[in-house]
Amino acid sequence: MDREEVERIDDQGMAAWNAHDADAFVATLADDFVWTDVSVPEPMRSKDQARAYTQAWITAFPDLQVKVVDRIVDGDTVAARLEFTGTNNGPMDMGGNTIPATGRPVVGKGAYFARIVDGKVAEFHTHPDTAGMMMQLGLMPGA
Repeated sequence: MDREEVERIDDQGMAAWNAHDADAFVATLADDFVWTDVSVPEPMRSKDQARAYTQAWITAFPDLQVKVVDRIVDGDTVAARLEFTGTNNGPMDMGGNTIPATGRPVVGKGAYFARIVDGKVAEFHTHPDTAGMMMQLGLMPGA
């Protein structure tokens, strides 16, 4: 797979997040994908889990926008740093709890790594700065 194809698939995933389209994002995943996220105790392996995770962010931040700040592509792998903005105007499902909306805006940071196989994301590792986000939302002490 060439660099342009990896970038196209990565861009497609980011566009789905920015369009608030959980189904479109899930469509980028391979049938046998594995998605690990630092805020989820077990890897996600089903499209229903991936859809629920994605939709939880969209529900919590209805104006969510994600921007890739840096991206490195090597073979079938992409690594990126990102920033996300949004206002917490919906309930947030995290760690098995539902947290009521705070109405506060956030500017968050994160990183992800993805491996593309046959035009689909086979491995996805996401690292949102949930602690920084929680501080901005007033849900934990901050600096």
